[in-house]
Amino acid sequence: MTEQQQYYYGTGKRKTSVAQVRLYPGGGGFTVNEKTLEEFFPLPAWRSTITEPLRVTESQNRYGVVVKIHGGGVVSQASALRHGIARALLRADDALRPVLKQRGLLTRDSRIKESKKYGLKRARRAPQYTKR
Repeated sequence: MTEQQQYYYGTGKRKTSVAQVRLYPGGGGFTVNEKTLEEFFPLPAWRSTITEPLRVTESQNRYGVVVKIHGGGVVSQASALRHGIARALLRADDALRPVLKQRGLLTRDSRIKESKKYGLKRARRAPQYTKR
């Protein structure tokens, strides 16, 4: 068995994506679903979104990040991961709250798909009106 290592945990959510984030103290890589960050999120814009909480708090090389993520699309997963990292950083150091809160990184984006209503084709799309 391997020795238990201390970590800080945070859950991030966006639409239907859920990211379970663990921050391990000390330098380390970035593992997402047992792949590297570059493999899982090939576009630099996605990686920039994800690493924003670490950049803002100037703690890029202080933590190793291990993530399990599921649900949603790639952009939604990137936003969920950003939210999860921000929450985990808050558990690691409560003094980071003002910086993270000012950038809006602790706020969960609550926008989700509106549910379909009966008698309609989609959430608000009504069947086409016919006069005769």
